[in-house]
This record gives sequence, structure tokens and C-alpha cells, in this order.
Amino acid sequence: MPDFEMANSAPVASAKPERLYVFMDPDCCQPDNPNLEDRATDLKILKLHRPITVSKPTPYTFDLGNLMVNDPNPLELSQGEPLNESLRAIARDGAQVLLNQLLTTCNITSSAQNGVLLNLPPAATAVPRHKPLPTPKPPTKWELFARKKGIGKYNQNPGAALADKERRKKLVYDEASGEWVPRWGYKGKNKPEDNQWAVEVKEEDWKKEEAAAAKGGSIRGMNRAERKDRIKRNERKERANERRSRKPGSG
Repeated sequence: MPDFEMANSAPVASAKPERLYVFMDPDCCQPDNPNLEDRATDLKILKLHRPITVSKPTPYTFDLGNLMVNDPNPLELSQGEPLNESLRAIARDGAQVLLNQLLTTCNITSSAQNGVLLNLPPAATAVPRHKPLPTPKPPTKWELFARKKGIGKYNQNPGAALADKERRKKLVYDEASGEWVPRWGYKGKNKPEDNQWAVEVKEEDWKKEEAAAAKGGSIRGMNRAERKDRIKRNERKERANERRSRKPGSG
């Protein structure tokens, strides 16, 4: 039977004790043939509620920037306990001390937009990359030519980059009309003959004009066809540059 002890047990006539301490032996209340399955279930329930403080002979070391904790203590497995259960308990203790360290040392901020944020310190351990560093993109054929000739951004003259940027604007000034017109496209500066009622044909273009007239065309159609040919030629060069810069074996 359990033993009872009463605090402040001085005899009092009719007053009740202020506190009552009960000391019980757990084995005294067990039946003669206890159910082992029920006891195992009770032990599992008790293991779920582990303490939030973990004590080890050698303190843990932390790298909070990488959310990493290092346990320098030797691995000691309990006798009779399954291996997975022991490893799970050790991992649980490590996660618990990491959370404790984060909540006690890191700055915690709160805002209506982002909610509650825990600011991590800089990482102290250099972690290797999973993938190699990206290789620099190989220069295209035009970039190699521009670097050789000093064109555009490769021009070393003062103000050359700014002048090149100005030249590359989409609008250009048309002195004939006194207006800013697009460099390319609809009513662009690159096709003035399309809007003229008379087009001057150079002497070397007479044969082209005659060939176009024989096909039912004119110098205006020739200019349009030449622009389309230039566009197709540039597209072919772009595809060739893309194939040239593609890594071998990448498909």
C-alpha cells in the first residue's frame, strides 16, 4: 500500500492541513500479472514529452548561418534499445539545442508585411557547391570581331560608349522632314524610297531594275526584298552563333 506523509503535521483541533504530500511507490500499484503491452504504450507516451533542455558533457558547437549544430560527444547507445530509436533520440536532442540557440541568440523582428522573421548571422562554415560554377559564355563571332576592331563597347576612346549608345537609339532625326522618325520598321529611316514618288536608280542597278521589271517588279520591291534577305541572313548567323556557343553534348 502507498505510504502517506502529511506536511505541517502538528496536531490541530479541527483545521485541515495546508499541504498534503503523497509519496507512492510505482511498483506497489501494479497488479500481480501486469499487461506488458500497456506498460510499453505508457513508456512511448512518456518519451514523446522530452525536456527542452539538453545537457551533454561536451557542449555543442553551432553555425547558425547554415542552421548547423555539431555534437562532439561520442555516440553512446542504450542497452536494449533499438538502434533507430537511439539515433532518433540523439538527432532530436541536436534539433532541440539548435532551436534553443536560435531563439536565444538571433534577432527576431516582426512586421505586418512579412510577419515574424528570425535573422540568421553570417555563415561560418564554407559549404561546397552541389554543382560546379557556371562557365563564362563564349563570345559570339561578332563580339570577337568587335573586340579586334575596337567597335562599340570595345572602343577605348573617351566617350565612345556614350556615343555608341546615342547612335543606337530607336529614333533618328530626319533632316528632310525635320522630325524624329524610327530607325527601322514602319516609316523607318532605313527605307526612304518606299514613300517617294520618284526613286533614283544608280547606274550599276540598271540591270537589277531591268530584271525586276521583267518579273513585274520595280526598284521599290527590290529594296523590300533586299531587306528581307538581310533579315534572313542575320537570323541564319544568329542560329550559327548559337550552335557554336552551345556546349558539346548538350543536344
